[in-house]
Amino acid sequence: MISATDIRKKYLDFFREKGHAIIPSASLIPENDSTVLFTTAGMHPLVPYLLGEKHPAGTRLANVQKCIRTGDIEEVGDDTHLTFFEMLGNWSLGDYFKKEAIEWSFEFLTNKKWLGISLEKLAVSVFTGDKDAPRDEESAKIWQSFGIPKERIAYLPKENNWWGPAGQTGPCGSDTEMFYWSGDSAAPKKFDPEDKQWVEIWNNVFMEYDKQADGSFKPLKQKNVDTGMGLDRVMAVLNNEKSPFETDLFLPILHKIEELSGKNYTDDPKTRWSMRVIADHLRTAAFILGDQRGVVPSNVDQGYVLRRLIRRSVMHAKKLGVDKPFTREIGEIVVTEYSPAYPELEKNRTRVVDELAREEEKFGRTLEKGLREFERVLKKEGSLISGKSAFDLFTAHGFPLEVTEEMAKERGIVVDAAGFQKEFEHHQELSRRGAEQKFAGGLADHSQEVVRLHTATHLLHRALKNVLGEEIEQKGSNITAERLRFDFNYKEKIPADKLKEIEDIVNEQIKKNLPVHFEELTPEEAKACGAIGYFEDKYAMLNNKLKVYFVGDDKKGFFSKEICGGPHVEHTGELGGFKILKEEAVSAGIRRIKAAVSANQKK
Repeated sequence: MISATDIRKKYLDFFREKGHAIIPSASLIPENDSTVLFTTAGMHPLVPYLLGEKHPAGTRLANVQKCIRTGDIEEVGDDTHLTFFEMLGNWSLGDYFKKEAIEWSFEFLTNKKWLGISLEKLAVSVFTGDKDAPRDEESAKIWQSFGIPKERIAYLPKENNWWGPAGQTGPCGSDTEMFYWSGDSAAPKKFDPEDKQWVEIWNNVFMEYDKQADGSFKPLKQKNVDTGMGLDRVMAVLNNEKSPFETDLFLPILHKIEELSGKNYTDDPKTRWSMRVIADHLRTAAFILGDQRGVVPSNVDQGYVLRRLIRRSVMHAKKLGVDKPFTREIGEIVVTEYSPAYPELEKNRTRVVDELAREEEKFGRTLEKGLREFERVLKKEGSLISGKSAFDLFTAHGFPLEVTEEMAKERGIVVDAAGFQKEFEHHQELSRRGAEQKFAGGLADHSQEVVRLHTATHLLHRALKNVLGEEIEQKGSNITAERLRFDFNYKEKIPADKLKEIEDIVNEQIKKNLPVHFEELTPEEAKACGAIGYFEDKYAMLNNKLKVYFVGDDKKGFFSKEICGGPHVEHTGELGGFKILKEEAVSAGIRRIKAAVSANQKK
């Protein structure tokens, strides 16, 4: 059996030999991006560089990226769906293109020094072409030159062989995908993409277009390569398993669930399904809690997803007969198994296991009462549970809508989800419907409005420290075209006069029209100059360099020095004016400020 550790190492060693800088995994929590809740692909944090911004590590990059996708969470438990996964990726930022990307993919897959897959087990697909881009004969010819026969090359439309943009606009292009024959018999001579025994294992995207808001495609100023190989899927096929759950990515977790429940993974399909859900969800929850920008369970944004994952796990554990607290033990295993590859898990071990246990206990206190209430609602409302009742189960007993829907489905009963939404929107900042839009994925918004607000967060961060103390640290941010949202540590409500002082400080810096620029510094240099931000486990640290943005000038003294990936305005006067809209509590010891900048920009 080939291990996950072996595959990660082989991949990074291979691309290091090809001149790629190995960059760390970005945080699971995107920075200043309102289009997604979590990092959904390795290219997500690289969008500015795909658009042409210089990357500190150069033009050839590779990494293993932590990713989360929750759009198909109800399907978790089958052979293919996961919420957390690791994506092996390599990128060319205006450097090499199709020839080298395909050549190296073929070499890594087939050379015995690397994965050693037989040519007989491989097939590929390429873009068939349409009004937006031509048929990709170039990729097909390159594959043929390496021995892939014509019969094993499928020409497919955008639906299959085009990547991006995940949002409405942004970098995109055709791709070529590699497939592995997972069947017990010999692979057929002709490749049939509809045959599920052909499993996609790698995807090379040739990003050469920038989709516009009107639906047109303009050439990017540089041609890029963006590739992705899902570690979990590759682990399954290379070890001749039907799913990643039978590999060392999950087996230690599943063995513990067997021990806790007294049941065997192979007992029956329902038992296997519940064990897979628990293993997947708690692995994902541990990674969210252990992330360098780790969040805690709540009723909005990433915290809502986290709460949903933990509570679904508890419900499935109940089905297995687990009648004692168990999430802490699973969390310990996840940290132990994965921390060699992701040291932030060990660093945040206490937070991971304590928050899992705390949420499990909180849910446990209301679970039995909630189940009784659920039964009462069934008797009262019959075949349709109203949105009001579903929302009451959520607020009073902590049942996320999905948990109520899952229990109702087992009884053949429907839940009025739309009615729930209406109730939810009256009480929560983020509706479930809005969250679903975010789960679908997207690219960071680099519009003028967002860039202005991004810069404003730097001024706000520094002003908070000036007024409330240097111990203030950013705990999260979210930016749309209309407003910024900034989370930070503080134990009590900020008095109105202090908020006014913070707002005035920011507006003073805007009025001064201070210059904004960045420098690439080592962590030691960044600390020495007084920069604030994440110095450890930070995606910005590339080739031992950090991107530090300076607001102000050296002669008069910089107002702000902060580690950040960008983008920013060139002068603070472009912000026009700054207004704090709201200050509120998020969780124990965490406050949130919402603010906006005026439309009147100083040119």
